[in-house]
Amino acid sequence: MPNLKKIFSKIYDKYVAKIYRFIFLKVNSKEIAQDLTSETFLKAWKAFSFQSSEFRVQNPQAFLYKIAKNLVTDYYREKAKIQLISAESSPIIDPRINLEEKAIQNSDLELVKKAILKLKDEYQDAIIWYYLEGYSVSEIAKILDKSEPATRMLISRAIKNLKKEYDKLVQKI
Repeated sequence: MPNLKKIFSKIYDKYVAKIYRFIFLKVNSKEIAQDLTSETFLKAWKAFSFQSSEFRVQNPQAFLYKIAKNLVTDYYREKAKIQLISAESSPIIDPRINLEEKAIQNSDLELVKKAILKLKDEYQDAIIWYYLEGYSVSEIAKILDKSEPATRMLISRAIKNLKKEYDKLVQKI
């Protein structure tokens, strides 16, 4: 088992920051992202330690992202059941805020982030992996278990939809 611990430790070191960033962009909370990242690696460790001849993790990166995506989905399902209202997700706007502060709040970066969150999960993931994580089309194709041409098309559609959502948000300003 020591060999397995070393292998998993290398996998952890290589992917922990990327998995955290991926989850954080989905949940927009440091604490929740940290918890879900920990849970991702705990589940991955359990799977790695119980590998057998029938079950072998062939692509650790894709396996970790799959676990992380499922945990984020579970998080939102549970959140919907509990009906929590987060102060972070619905800020109280002070009517006395001057125009300069309002302009800062409505920065392009914030609009892009809001637009990304309006996309379907598959498009969000493609944009995060390609533009923020810097993964190649072939790496994303492996994560998604799709062909490279299908992955290129997915990224293209994701960007097209992101532009539409961004333009809608800009028009509201």
